[in-house]
Formats: sequence, C-alpha cells, structure tokens
Amino acid sequence: MTVIDRFLKYVSFDTQSSETSDTTPSTDKQMNLALELKKEVEAMGLTEISLDEHAYLMATLPANTDAKIPTIGFIAHLDTSPDMSGANVKPRIVEHYDGKDIVLSEKENVVLSPTMFPELLHHIGEDLIVTDGTTLLGADDKAGIAEIMTAIQYLIDYPEIKHGKIRIAFNPDEEIGMGASKFDVAKFDCDWAYTMDGGEAGELEYENFNAAGAKVIVKGLNVHPGYAKNKMVNASLIAAQFAGILPPHERPEHTEGYEGFFHLTGMTGTVEEATLSYIVRDHDKNKFDQRLKRLEEVTAYLNKIYPEGTIQLEIKQQYRNMREIVEPQKHIVDLAENAMKEVGLKPLVRPIRGGTDGAQLSFKGLPCPNIFAGGLNFHGRYEWVPIQSMEKAVKVIVKIIELNAL
Repeated sequence: MTVIDRFLKYVSFDTQSSETSDTTPSTDKQMNLALELKKEVEAMGLTEISLDEHAYLMATLPANTDAKIPTIGFIAHLDTSPDMSGANVKPRIVEHYDGKDIVLSEKENVVLSPTMFPELLHHIGEDLIVTDGTTLLGADDKAGIAEIMTAIQYLIDYPEIKHGKIRIAFNPDEEIGMGASKFDVAKFDCDWAYTMDGGEAGELEYENFNAAGAKVIVKGLNVHPGYAKNKMVNASLIAAQFAGILPPHERPEHTEGYEGFFHLTGMTGTVEEATLSYIVRDHDKNKFDQRLKRLEEVTAYLNKIYPEGTIQLEIKQQYRNMREIVEPQKHIVDLAENAMKEVGLKPLVRPIRGGTDGAQLSFKGLPCPNIFAGGLNFHGRYEWVPIQSMEKAVKVIVKIIELNAL
C-alpha cells in the first residue's frame, strides 16, 4: 500500500479521545485501530510485537547488518482531538491545487480559503487531502502512522538499505496529554526516538512549552436580590474580575514564537459558585514559574478584598520543555536535519507552541524530537494535508535510518 492508501484507511477509524475519561485508552475505539495495525505489522513480518490492554502497540524491524548501530524508534499517536468529531470522516483529494477557494461543504458554506489560510498558497500544484467540512481529517496523527508504516515496508522491500534495529510504537491519548503516561520506555528499548507529529513539511522541533493547567474556583453567597445589600457575594462577577486582572496581551491570540500565555479555556458560573479553567504556557522555565506565581498573587489579592477562602486555585503541572534533555544530545537533531537536506527539504527548526508525547518521553529517559507529518489546521473541519508532504516524510524516515547506519 502507498502512504495515501494507508492514510485513507486509517482515517476511517474513529479514534477520538476523551478528556473526561479516567481510563487508558480514554476511549475503547482507539483499540480498534491498534488491533488493525497489529494485524498489519504481523503481516509485514515484524518481530517483538506487543499490544497491551492500554492500546500501546510496539514492534521491531530487525537489523539487517551485524554492524553495531544505535537502536532508534519512530512513534505516532492513535487518537484524534476531542475538539471535533472524527467519526465518518469523508476525505477528498483536490488534485493539482490551483490556489483558489476550496468548497468543503456547499450545504454548510464551509470554505477552505487562502484568504484565511495563506499557507495554502505554498502548495499550489500539489494534491491536497481535505475534509467534507463536517469533521476533522485525522492527519494529526494518522498521517504519522501511515508514514511510519510505509517507511518500514519500504525498508523491507529494499533490503540493500542497511540499517540497525528499528522500533516503532503507536500510542493512545496524546491529544489529552496522556500519551506517554503508560508508555513503557524500558520495553521500547531505544537509544532515542522521533515522534512523527508535526505540521508543515520540514518542521523539526526539540523545544516545547512548559505547561500547566489551572482551575480557579470561586465560592459566592447567594441571597434574594431584593435583600442582598452588604450580603451577596457574586461568584460569577469575582471570576470575571480575576480574568480581567491577567494581562490581555498575554493571551494566545496576541502571542507567537517564544511568547507564553494565559489561555482561558472554559468558564462556568452562578452567583453561588464559578470556575475558570486556564492552560498556562511558556518556553522559558523562569517565565513559566512567574506565570504560575502571578496566578497565586491574583488569588491572594482577591482573597483580601473578599472573605478569606473565596477564591481557590488548583494548579496541575502537565509537561516540561524537552530542550534540556535533547540539547545535550544534539546529534539526534542533527541526524534528522541532515536527512531532510538529503531528500531536498529545508529543515525548519522551530519551537513547538504546544507539546508532544516526545516531551514527556524525553523526561522518562527517551530523547524524542518531533518531525513533521505534513498536516495543517489540526483539530477542526479546515484540516488538510498535502500528499507530497506525506511522501516526503516517508523519505525522511528512511533517510534517517540509512544515515544512522553509516
């Protein structure tokens, strides 16, 4: 099968993860794709195949040379984002894209336009896979899965390409930040690995946000509004006050590059109780710590104005910047850069404005930079992927493996 055949097959599986679940995988349907991939790696003749009850699938392409070569791995995730449905995906191939608007759904007036997404213009003449405007596509990260599987099959078909032992893994729940939670690094047994989970062709990332989630809980006092003077404490208004104190220019819609942010992801409220949900991000560890301190300071300030204990703050650390782990082993990044150059790509080394499983895996002892999978506009109906980018990703994987054996 070609990388496109595989991709179109994999996106037919609904593997949406769930943030409200406390199981791994968070949704049973992720196991359906894992089981299908297990059949495929068995048919390919791979060895050391394992699929555990948590939907972590691992397999090995044995070395075809006696030379001492580091064992490297390639990883992609099974799940798609909870942000939009991944059920009944109906992909469509737009051949030789002409730079004009692409009508995804005439009925719902959903249009993929270079006016809103100018990066489309970088792919004029290429073949794009798009959605029908009612679901996400699933290139995040089924493109990565398809690319890894296709590259491994290529190495099987062309044994003259000498290589060491190659490990591959597909895991659940990356989209909810739990992809690495039950990943058995010792069992995977690699010197280093790469996640195939980036965007634009050429992307290579070994820096990511330091990340935390914060929940602000406001306790109010509700009394009849006709008799509320000097008694009522309106939790919703206090929550709004809290949000208003944080700097408005430090929100995602006003930041880029290495700039961090406070992102209000949800709010609920009555007079009696209100909650604010934030994610906090920054590449710089000191600035990140200052952001968390700022939340504590705002909490303390409002608790002086209102009855003590009115505002409660809960902070949950999520992941850290992998740079401190990967940079001392920069040859891992250099290998990927050289592979991209060898196949005619310009490496785009940039920080991830987000996180990957690779960040957590790096801190678990598996250095793991992130390589492009080719898709763009992840997590929504405007998601798309150029076929040529996926084909280039396959070539990069093969070239990394080839160069590693030199």
